[in-house]
Amino acid sequence: MRHTDEESELLKLIRRYVTPDRRYLKLGGSLLGMSGRERTKFTRKLGEAASEISPRELSILLDGGWRERKTAAWLIAAASRTEFRERLGELLLASEGPYAGQAYCVALATFGTSADADLLVAYLDRYLPRPDLYYDQAAALGALLLLDARLGAGQAARFLAPDGLWQQWIDGPPSKDYDAPDSYRQFIDQLCVFAAESARHCTARRR
Repeated sequence: MRHTDEESELLKLIRRYVTPDRRYLKLGGSLLGMSGRERTKFTRKLGEAASEISPRELSILLDGGWRERKTAAWLIAAASRTEFRERLGELLLASEGPYAGQAYCVALATFGTSADADLLVAYLDRYLPRPDLYYDQAAALGALLLLDARLGAGQAARFLAPDGLWQQWIDGPPSKDYDAPDSYRQFIDQLCVFAAESARHCTARRR
């Protein structure tokens, strides 16, 4: 009976926070193409949702599929719920499914501390040596470069050294054209601006 109740609660949370206006599909690069009015409306609604959802409900979404996890990460970012830092780091490192990793990187970048940078470093240490896996290496590097700039740190430097892990990864099997590393920093920075705009509409208690 309890299992059924949990499924019912998850479905209610999905209908309330994940699927309205196909929110889960828009969280990411699609945000950058929004017009001024559309952007204002979207960030307002995201911030309001981040205010309404409880930590327990966020945990339920993080136990769901990629749509739920992606949306939860953005709501966490908008409300600056840093108590979810370790959980997001665990999900990023596990990389159990597609599409949500970028959202974890955005959330960690919005938290903006050395602890968040350490989680991104752990991810890059694990997945840059795997050129056969095209996961969220670019997003993680962009987020780390952004945090390095904010914190005056240089944790990304060893990954970007000549013949370093980044070069080894982009030279690997994923036959894809890669942009300069700084372009990924700019991209994550733009997404963090959306999270910050949403935060202005969020009244959830920040920690």
